[in-house]
Amino acid sequence: MVMKDAEWDNLDYNNGKPQFSSLEGCLQGGVVNKTTMYLNNNLKKHYTHDSLSAFEAQRLAQIYAFGPMTFQTARLMVKWGIFEMLETPMTPEEVAEKAGISLYAAKCLLESSLTMNTVIVDPETGRYSLAKTGWFLLHDESTRVNLDFNHDVNYQGMFYLEEALREGKPAGLKCLGDWPTVYEGLSTLPEQAQKSWFAFDHFYSDGSFEQALQLVFSRPTKHLMDVGGNTGRWAMQCVRYNPDVEVTIVDLPQQIEMMREQTAGQSGADRIFGYAANMLDDNCKLPSEPAFDAIWMSQFLDCFSEPQILSILRRAASVMTAGTRLYIMETLWDRQRFDTAALCLAQTSLYFTAIANGNSKMYHSDDLVRLVLEAGLEVETIHDFLGLGHSVLECIIR
Repeated sequence: MVMKDAEWDNLDYNNGKPQFSSLEGCLQGGVVNKTTMYLNNNLKKHYTHDSLSAFEAQRLAQIYAFGPMTFQTARLMVKWGIFEMLETPMTPEEVAEKAGISLYAAKCLLESSLTMNTVIVDPETGRYSLAKTGWFLLHDESTRVNLDFNHDVNYQGMFYLEEALREGKPAGLKCLGDWPTVYEGLSTLPEQAQKSWFAFDHFYSDGSFEQALQLVFSRPTKHLMDVGGNTGRWAMQCVRYNPDVEVTIVDLPQQIEMMREQTAGQSGADRIFGYAANMLDDNCKLPSEPAFDAIWMSQFLDCFSEPQILSILRRAASVMTAGTRLYIMETLWDRQRFDTAALCLAQTSLYFTAIANGNSKMYHSDDLVRLVLEAGLEVETIHDFLGLGHSVLECIIR
């Protein structure tokens, strides 16, 4: 499909270079500024005034009110290949025949999609064709990953969001299995849910690895601790990038076993070690030997509540030396280049509420900086715009 309109000029919105930010807006006099809220300049345009007309606001409210219908319509238009068909204009009869569905089903989906602005229609011919929003649902990888993640992991459990918010427990997790948090169940999730969970997790982390490797290994790094290393994807990147580094992955016992299965036989895997630990246990210490040059936490702290994060950071501080750098990589919603990314992150917080653990979220940078300081550490630099909107807080002992 050829895109001609000027509105399409910014499709490459995820490929920014990392920027090295001051802590302006986060700190005043070495403490978190409690009188202001940090937002980058682009997000201020969206979140500091109400720009919709009354008609636009009413329409958006109705889209939210019919959310289950619009979501499932969009999903089926992708799954059944109808959006792809409509890159060439087609009638409902042609769609029904090609998709192998009834004319009734085709009309229901097309008319719903029309009002959702994912397709347009030519009233002279009765032919439907793909609109810009439909194009993104069909071709934008992040949108597809989010669509699958929300259907396979979150959709049924979101019915219990109210209960989860009130009780601080993942009330919707029972739709997937019987575990205290989703992390204990990752290795035994239903097959499609597991596939979509890891696709979501890896999609958002993998795109930042190259820039993150350059950042971490800009300093001599012989021993690296990867806290929450999951299946070992980052650790494998490290041992491939640096032939001398040794990586110790700290994670739940079942995740360590999964990591060993995933890395077995790969070049450099002999320099990856496992350290089984449940970081929810305040008495569970991090390894102190060998002396670690770097401690890495990628998309890890968002899996914990603020008190739990503070406990983890204090335990990290206890094994750090003056030469140790702690790198915290997170997708911080207030530091995103575009409003669309901030929207995705704020909604992902509700996955943590209803499904993952009931008490964590995608954090604002002010909150993490405050916790770092409370743990006896200092944020030396914040590196923004790695990969698909990650930031890295580079921390040292105060």
